[in-house]
Amino acid sequence: MTTPITAASWTYSEEFVVEDDVLAAARARAEEVGVAPVSPGAGAALRFLAAVLDARAVVEIGTGTGVSGLWLLRGMRADGVLTSVDVEAEHQRLARETFAEAGIPSQRVRAIPGAALDVLPRLTDGHYDLVLCDGDKLEYSAYLVAALRLLRPGGVVVFDNALWHDRVADPAKRDETTVAVRELGREVAASEELVPVLLPVGDGLLAAKKVG
Repeated sequence: MTTPITAASWTYSEEFVVEDDVLAAARARAEEVGVAPVSPGAGAALRFLAAVLDARAVVEIGTGTGVSGLWLLRGMRADGVLTSVDVEAEHQRLARETFAEAGIPSQRVRAIPGAALDVLPRLTDGHYDLVLCDGDKLEYSAYLVAALRLLRPGGVVVFDNALWHDRVADPAKRDETTVAVRELGREVAASEELVPVLLPVGDGLLAAKKVG
C-alpha cells in the first residue's frame, strides 16, 4: 500500500488545472441557488474523458449552473452537442448564461427541463459517447440502465459523488443515499458489460466504458 494522500496533495491535484473567470462566475451562481457543482478536479477529468472520446454527443443528468457542462463542452469536438437534463428550468437558464459567457454557440447545447427518468427514454439508443450522471442519487441504478442503452459501444458512463462525502467507504454508514451509491458501485464493478474505474477526485467520479 502506498501512503494515503495528504490534504495538501489532494488540494494540489484539484487545483492542477486552473479554472477561468467564466467557471468562477458559474460557481458563484451555483452557490446563490444552492447547487453543488463538480469540483475543479472532477471537471478537469470530465473534460479529459470527453477529449479522449472525441465526443460528439454527450448526455448530462443535472445541469446545475453549467459548471460540469462547460467542462464537457470544452473537451468535446467543436461540433459536439451536449444534451443536458434538469428538473429546474431556472438552473438551466443560469447555465445558458455560463455557456454564452464562454462563447459556446447556442446550437451546441440542448437543454431539456424535466425529470431524468421521464426524459431519458426519449433519447436515441446507442447514439451517445458519454453520459454524466449527477442527479438524484437514489436513481443512480436506473440511470445506469438508461446509460447502457444510450451509449455507443466504447462509450463511457460517469457518476459524480461516487464517494458521497466519505460515507461510501464506511460500512457503518447505512443511510438510504449512501447505500444507493455504494450499491451502484458494486453493480458497476460486477458488470461484464463495463470496464470501471473509481477516481478519487472531487467527491469521487465512477467511470466505466461500455464493452461491445
